[in-house]
Amino acid sequence: MSPLLLLILLPLAASLLIMIGANPRRTAIVAALLNLVLSVLLFARYDLHAGGWQFLSEWHVLPNLGINLSLGADGLSMTMLLLSTLVTLSALWVAPKIEKREGLYYVCLLFISAGVIGAFSTLDVLFLYSFHELALIPTFILIGVWGSGDRQAAAWKATIYLGGASFVLLIGIISLYLSLPSGMRTFDLRQLDHLALSGTFHPASWIYLLLLVGFGTLVSLFPFHSWAPPAYACAPTPAAMLHSGVLKKFGLYGLIRICLPLFPEAIQQFNALLVLMLIGNILYIGYVTVAQKRLDWTIGYSSVMHMGYIFLGLASLTVMGINGAALLMFAHGLSVAAAFALCGEIRRRTGTLDYSELGGLGKVTPVLGLLFGFAAMASVGLPGFANFAGEILVFFGATVSSIYGPLMVVAIIIGVWGVVVSAIYMLRAYRHIFWGPIAQRWESLTDIAPTAKWSVILLLVPLMIAGFYPQIILNMVGTILPR
Repeated sequence: MSPLLLLILLPLAASLLIMIGANPRRTAIVAALLNLVLSVLLFARYDLHAGGWQFLSEWHVLPNLGINLSLGADGLSMTMLLLSTLVTLSALWVAPKIEKREGLYYVCLLFISAGVIGAFSTLDVLFLYSFHELALIPTFILIGVWGSGDRQAAAWKATIYLGGASFVLLIGIISLYLSLPSGMRTFDLRQLDHLALSGTFHPASWIYLLLLVGFGTLVSLFPFHSWAPPAYACAPTPAAMLHSGVLKKFGLYGLIRICLPLFPEAIQQFNALLVLMLIGNILYIGYVTVAQKRLDWTIGYSSVMHMGYIFLGLASLTVMGINGAALLMFAHGLSVAAAFALCGEIRRRTGTLDYSELGGLGKVTPVLGLLFGFAAMASVGLPGFANFAGEILVFFGATVSSIYGPLMVVAIIIGVWGVVVSAIYMLRAYRHIFWGPIAQRWESLTDIAPTAKWSVILLLVPLMIAGFYPQIILNMVGTILPR
């Protein structure tokens, strides 16, 4: 059996076992652990010297229409698969005891995992879209049923925004297919790349705009971002970890995989628009994050803000910038998942995430405070974490870009200032929660539970390994560039 197909089927098989009566938590964690081991083995077996697509397999679905389930992975795919399996295991491990519909809860989480793994494994644009939808629908259910706060409004808002984005994206994909010469129509990424490189395929610029709006909304690109913070703040902890850490990377992955090789002229034409939008992510959302008074909303807005740096790497159109963006995708996925896991632990112990009600928790929960400090410093981009290496490459790539001009200079300056803004809101959150006098009602709190502690360490260790030795990831993602 294809190892990539096995990665997709394991979560689905675990879901089936849960539906027929297996222990939900134990079954889900075992499946996630097996998937992590398999993804690590595939990551280690990937031939860097050969590069390109490996572990290939194909099943014909509608061959007359050029629709086939083709699976394969290159360096970028392998990096995203490793990220997916790491966050999945951590999210399932940190999940609290569920009082109602426990089986459905874990089935939804496993379907999200299967969907994102399928999206990162497929070579067919239509199946890439379909796998993403498979992962998206359970997210709405998790927020609406098991969320907190104004969860119904958050679920509906996310549904409207992401449903609309998916519809726009589908129109863009169908338009791309129909714009191919008659007799050469295909959804296969390899054939599309070949047609573009040979000069026989020049898709219209308006198709790129459709894809940019569709993918951009899924990534919370300004001004299509307002669905994300409430969705993350109200979502149950594992759902927030999976969506912000992994599923959100689908839009960025699609832009790298589809738009960069197929729309070089359109990207140049509309690059100034993309730069203006990413400046909104960094500057406007950064200041909005500073104004937040709850930890969950701070982390939610922070996740939106940091997408601006990844888009800056893509907008640079340089190998260095795009490699930095790919590294930052991996780093952000791990760091934001760790932050939401710790946020969930604080909520579970105190019943609140309001800064005005917290303080001094470091005196009674030192391990929790230490882990949160690591996650906060990673988010800020402290040297030693992969976030720092990714941001440095993004800034350098933007500086040497062939489109370097006044607007790009402004974007770089704002990006550097954004690092300062990140430090302000994360250190402020750390101070409000773990430092200062402690209220009497918090003096009896116990420290972080072993399961939660090790689930967060599972994310922080690879984050630091890639921070001290980023070549582990850069050698992988570098196999796809230049395309």
